[in-house]
Amino acid sequence: MALLSKETLFALSLFPYLGFLWFATRSRLLPKLSLVGFYMTLVFVAVTIPAGLYAKLHYGEELANVDWLHGSAEIFLSLANILVVLGFYGAVKRLTPAEAAPQDPKP
Repeated sequence: MALLSKETLFALSLFPYLGFLWFATRSRLLPKLSLVGFYMTLVFVAVTIPAGLYAKLHYGEELANVDWLHGSAEIFLSLANILVVLGFYGAVKRLTPAEAAPQDPKP
């Protein structure tokens, strides 16, 4: 027997993610494009919730069962993932060879 419904767990998971975004933004250590991608994940959530409600009210189905609507919402997650990867890829490409090489500990 589950203690929390999937909807409750989903809602509660937003708090740690918002904390991550807050610390990531303040630290200024992440590439800007990657940070935009992480924020874009919130756009995905904001689109998915009404899409799920529409699927339930209009089709009487879960969002995952309405292909055109589910795929449209998933585009935002794909875009977020692409931005995260491109941001980190750009950061790695900007490293000098000395920064990219593993450091040997001094004996």
